[in-house]
Amino acid sequence: MCGISGWVDYRLELPRHLDTVRAMTGTLACRGPDAEGLWWDRHAVLGHRRLSVIDLEGGVQPMVADASGRALACLSFCGEVYNFPELRSELESHGHVFRTASDTEVVLRGYLQWGERLPERLTGMFAFAVWDPERAELLLVRDRMGVKPLYYWPTADGVLFGSEPKAVLAHPTVSRRVDADGLYEVLDMVRTPGQAVYAGLHEVRPGELVRVRASGLVRRRYWTLESREHPDDRETTIATVRRLLEDTVAQQIVADVPLCTLLSGGLDSSAVTALTARALEAEGRGPVRSFAVDFAGARDRFAEDAVRTSPDTPFAREMARHVGAEHTEVVIGSDELTSPAVRRAVLAATDLPPAYWGDMWPSLYLLFKAVREQSTVALSGESADELFGGYQWFRNPRALDAETFPWLTAGSARYFGGLGLLDTGLVEKIDVPGRRAARYDQALAEVPRLPGETGRARRMREVGHLNLTRFVQTLLDRKDRMSMAVGLEVRVPFCDHRLVEYVFNVPWEMKSFDGREKSLLRAATADLLPPSVAGRVKTPYPATQDPAYERALKAELAEVVAEPSSPVLALLDMDRVRRCLRRSPGDVSRPYDRGGLEMALWLNSWLDAYGVDLVL
Repeated sequence: MCGISGWVDYRLELPRHLDTVRAMTGTLACRGPDAEGLWWDRHAVLGHRRLSVIDLEGGVQPMVADASGRALACLSFCGEVYNFPELRSELESHGHVFRTASDTEVVLRGYLQWGERLPERLTGMFAFAVWDPERAELLLVRDRMGVKPLYYWPTADGVLFGSEPKAVLAHPTVSRRVDADGLYEVLDMVRTPGQAVYAGLHEVRPGELVRVRASGLVRRRYWTLESREHPDDRETTIATVRRLLEDTVAQQIVADVPLCTLLSGGLDSSAVTALTARALEAEGRGPVRSFAVDFAGARDRFAEDAVRTSPDTPFAREMARHVGAEHTEVVIGSDELTSPAVRRAVLAATDLPPAYWGDMWPSLYLLFKAVREQSTVALSGESADELFGGYQWFRNPRALDAETFPWLTAGSARYFGGLGLLDTGLVEKIDVPGRRAARYDQALAEVPRLPGETGRARRMREVGHLNLTRFVQTLLDRKDRMSMAVGLEVRVPFCDHRLVEYVFNVPWEMKSFDGREKSLLRAATADLLPPSVAGRVKTPYPATQDPAYERALKAELAEVVAEPSSPVLALLDMDRVRRCLRRSPGDVSRPYDRGGLEMALWLNSWLDAYGVDLVL
């Protein structure tokens, strides 16, 4: 796992501007703490920061393929290609000779063999840039599910690009202007593919490649979800899901560094941990290491709510015992969650206000920081809920029948509320309802349909597609930013495109055949799990219930309000803020949730630290 950056300009002699690209690349040091490299041509400079995971000595980047002293292609690569051994054998049959054992060289040689068709052959999570000196052409590519990020900024004579916005923002010609479209992306819990918050900045869409030539820039989708008739009966489907999961996990445990799993005690992470334990044992590499997060005093103050019926810790411990894992619990205090240093690190990793699930960003950061002390690679359970139907809105008739994103309907939206302290005039000016409706229409227009599919079957296909293209992107982005902030590579088996393609087309009646969430996944993995874990009700990532956390947020907001130069003041409804500060933590009568506090504080920190030019 790494960070990539670069600059292509068909007018300038870029070797004269190496310091600029070096500065861009330097912003990604956390993503790649092990090595740094630059490569340049007359009109292109590629930068790279490396986190060494496979072929620690040979995988140095940017990597160049040459012949007779002439560069054929240069690659700056981030991620992992899990099927690289098979691709390497195929390329060798075509006459390619390899100098390293890395997947990076397989990608590089694959470009020479297949050109733009290369991404269609790759299984993995990746974002990369290839410069072709003979064609004077740059190719930017992102994996199918968008596990790895990649941003670009078109210029009059080329393009700037980087793994994170900060790399592009480090270029002296790039502005930090945010317009109404960009601020909407911050305020609403909808991730618009390709849309970045900063005006002029774009994100390569999942499954997309961007080709840059002197004549201009062209985008092409090399992969999208497709609708197909599902030919298998229930038992065959369960067996196929199990086979795909076993194969995916077996591919994803390949690493030349210590590896672990993230274990909450829920179905998703427990299935990944059990499959990983088996795969490692089969290779003589066991036992599996597992890590779980908890909050100081959580056992004494746990209170059941609409989505959390039980604490994670007892289930994680039971699962760890069941598979014989070397299990570690990372216990976090509220003082750590509100630590100014931690919050600065979170903001620096995101380049945006991480407002939704505000305490989860610092808790993930602290968890990953602790994991990184013992492991370099971790396997996690993201995307299982979106793929197998784990969220309550998959079964809530009101959410399913609403003409909007189901997670933003009554009963669900309260978990993503962040507008409670903002000025109503600001919300109206940005037109949150209008923009949300437009994004929803755009998302529905992309759903692939089956001929003759109607009613509930049609709607459940839409909801599945919305979750896989608009909701999970936020979770994947959070996981990438918080893990890469400490140089930890997190792999996500449920994002394997083969599994996603197969399960997406399983009829909803089969996905929920026993009337519960994730029926298909539970049936495919129940034999690996203790009964208590296999039968556990879906519980999301934990949030602190410590009143001290909310008190600390309010104390910080009081300081922000008392400082006349605080940039967020112009965006707040001060009457609501004052009422908020007077209420006691946990007061259910208040017309907003903790998200309003988080949004106000993160917005203020972001506007201040990044010098954002807000133009509405």
